Amino acid sequence: MSEIKIGLGSCGFAAGAQAVLDTLKEMGVSAKQTGCIGMCFAEPLVEVVDDKGSTFYGRVNKNSIKEIVESHLKNGVPVEKLMLSEDDLGFLKKQTRIALRNCGIINPEDINEYKARGGYQAIEKVLKGMTPDEVIEVMKTSGLRGRGGAGFPTWFKWNAAKQATDTPKYIICNADEGDPGAFMDRSLLESDPHTVLEGMMIGGYVIGSNEGILYVRAEYPLAIKRLEIAIGQMREAGLLGKNILGSGWDFDLRIKAGAGAFVCGEETALIASLEGERGMPRLKPPFPAQKGYWQKPSNINNVETFGNVPWIISNGGEAYAKLGTEKSKGTKVFALAGKTKRGGLVEVPMGLTLREVIFNIGGGIKNDKAIKGVQLGGPSGGCIPEKLLDTPIDYDEIAAVGAIMGSGGMIVMDETTCMVDIARFFLDFTQKESCGKCIHCRIGTKRMLEILERITKGEGKETDIALLGELGETIKGSSLCALGGSAPNPVLSTIRYFRDEYEAHILEKRCPAHSCKALINYSIDKDKCTGCTLCARKCPANAISGTAKNPHTVDPDLCTRCGNCVTVCRFNAVNVE
Repeated sequence: MSEIKIGLGSCGFAAGAQAVLDTLKEMGVSAKQTGCIGMCFAEPLVEVVDDKGSTFYGRVNKNSIKEIVESHLKNGVPVEKLMLSEDDLGFLKKQTRIALRNCGIINPEDINEYKARGGYQAIEKVLKGMTPDEVIEVMKTSGLRGRGGAGFPTWFKWNAAKQATDTPKYIICNADEGDPGAFMDRSLLESDPHTVLEGMMIGGYVIGSNEGILYVRAEYPLAIKRLEIAIGQMREAGLLGKNILGSGWDFDLRIKAGAGAFVCGEETALIASLEGERGMPRLKPPFPAQKGYWQKPSNINNVETFGNVPWIISNGGEAYAKLGTEKSKGTKVFALAGKTKRGGLVEVPMGLTLREVIFNIGGGIKNDKAIKGVQLGGPSGGCIPEKLLDTPIDYDEIAAVGAIMGSGGMIVMDETTCMVDIARFFLDFTQKESCGKCIHCRIGTKRMLEILERITKGEGKETDIALLGELGETIKGSSLCALGGSAPNPVLSTIRYFRDEYEAHILEKRCPAHSCKALINYSIDKDKCTGCTLCARKCPANAISGTAKNPHTVDPDLCTRCGNCVTVCRFNAVNVE
């Protein structure tokens, strides 16, 4: 008997998994739905499980799925031409999956499948045989640090909320994943919601809470849907409500859909939003552990942090601490994106180098271009150049080179990426997302953005680099929350490592990456042009002229620098200067 699984995470649906599923239904084939296994580069992804093991098929469409069903499911003959290569499968085999251990394996809408893989055994272990102090000791031994970006010891936050005397207390999951290019939390919630909910239960028991709240950005409808299903199944199974598992402890969960403000990733801004106020940070102290939601003791951890907790309780803190480095224990999930050949979700032990992740797991750079660097930590992070890619993945090591671990966004950049423009892109994001409470953040990021926009247009001044540095340091030192305090990081790190690109833009009015439209020109090599007329026919601005079988020319005054001519030319005759 064969079983067919299909990945139905957001990445799968975006790639066309619904059409594949509909085709299977039309053929009368029952398929098991799973979430995302992490190989987003190969979606839609189909797995066939038979007595010989698992066979993965990638980039499946409604036509190829018919061939897979007829040959593999009905006749037991795998379709080799549609199978993922060993290199592609190496993407999974080179990982160590703890938070993602069930993703792409179980049906996220079936609590029984989660239980079959050890689900809810951790909370049962806790409620039937462990005190809150004993759980905290296990978490302390594990060395788990918050995976939302700050890297604060999880046990310490739990203990602070536990020791608070006021009641009621709240356990809150921060699922307001706002970094451009980050999708770790979304995928975990879509693919294995129960592990996050079980982690919240354990945290709630430890601090003495009777209510858990998931703050999920409303742009994640599939994650919210599957969380709602999971919570409903937990209630039916007696895992939520009164006297859970006969322990005398009452606990329930609810979801709050957030409006998608990046600043609400900061815990006090998140609390303000939960209370129905505008998401703006508050001064600390007091910390949420003393005065959080409705001025009551609250503990906030992010999705990935909670996702690790059940495994740690079931396997022991020592098992988790064996992975990673001295100060950064366990594994970390990254959203590998950008100019890498194999983008997707990667979970690796701390201590692995950035180069190993990008090349050994991600397969290197698309079209075998030269790597320029990696943006780590989202808009609050920094750009790390190629020469520093052997930096270990460790909170302190990453901070030492001018970036942050962040929640786990890892955007790879190649030789065609303009570092000035990438700094402008991230600063544009953080400037728009500033809540406006701090003058330095509200106005300072605006001034920095204006300078970067001038530079990318070829209107930069020699004093601009120094001014950007001065503004950046002032904003970092004067902002109330981490959004403002880290907003200048992409600019400061690119100035630190790619100063020559800033100087080329300002002094030579040239973009070395040929990316900034105002600083590039297109021309046609007369020796290579065959006069096929394709570039002229495809030019939306009618900027290319010439007759058939004769070299063509580009009118720079009409050219909009869209790059279409470069794309369509089959003779490599278009020069970009």
